[in-house]
Amino acid sequence: MSTPEPAIGTSSPGNIRSPHSLSAPDTGPQRSRPGVWNLLALSSLAGVTAVWGGTFVLVKDAVSQAPAMDFLAVRFLIAAAVLLMLRPRRITMLSRAGWGHGILLGLALGVAYIAQTYGLRYTSASLSGFITGMFVVFTPVIAGLVLRHRITRATWAAVGIAVLGLGLMSVQEFAVGPGELLTLMCALFLALHIVGLGEWSSPHDAHALTTVQLGVVAAMCLVVGVPDGLDLPADWHFWVALIGMAVIATSVAYMVQTWAQARVPASQAAVVLTLEPVFAGIFGVVFDHDQLTAQIVLGAALMVCAMYLAELRS
Repeated sequence: MSTPEPAIGTSSPGNIRSPHSLSAPDTGPQRSRPGVWNLLALSSLAGVTAVWGGTFVLVKDAVSQAPAMDFLAVRFLIAAAVLLMLRPRRITMLSRAGWGHGILLGLALGVAYIAQTYGLRYTSASLSGFITGMFVVFTPVIAGLVLRHRITRATWAAVGIAVLGLGLMSVQEFAVGPGELLTLMCALFLALHIVGLGEWSSPHDAHALTTVQLGVVAAMCLVVGVPDGLDLPADWHFWVALIGMAVIATSVAYMVQTWAQARVPASQAAVVLTLEPVFAGIFGVVFDHDQLTAQIVLGAALMVCAMYLAELRS
């Protein structure tokens, strides 16, 4: 999902499943593909987080020029339109169940983005980033309580290390108010999206399922943002950045996430997705001259360790 956006990207901010993997007791549906597919899926998710992390600098500039909700609405509209134009027949072949699942996944993702965006009005970007990252905790809990998936000790260890790393990277002070509660809602719905995607992506076409999800998010953002009218600048730099994020960081990234989640457990995917703030920090230092401290480096190292631990069973 990625904004300082707080990760409007963090998002988040697609998801998928499938057969039997070489890993031991899974927290997701049975996977039946060789271990190499599992590793490829995890590597693809890591690539997605790199893309989302790289958009933080772009989003930071974009939302300074236009209302965040207007920006999100147009971003997701373009993303859904691109997928629809590329393969228009795919969506017509989606089953009734596929439409239902796509709409539910889109609603979860839309609530996450909107809650995160409004939460940013009342809390710092760093604290928002940390709280958003708590989806890594909610994901295995939801998978265990709702879907009865067994959560391994290695997964819980990876979750704990990832949370500690997130905290070191982003938290300078902590307070609880409207902004923090809205961002916590964002994390909860991101986790629901990840778990739902893990359960529902295998039976459906990834392209069509992603198109429906992005269309629903665009509609939700339009409903929230349109009452005040869409207010976007005419500057071509803004539109180049917006279209680039819509196509690469939204259309392509969410489709890759949907494909990948069909092949790995939701709890593993959640740990890998926490790498987004690591990449955001790297790009921030390189392109936005952010300060690099020993605390941030240690936090990033812990999150990479968490991802390695999540992959260890593959």
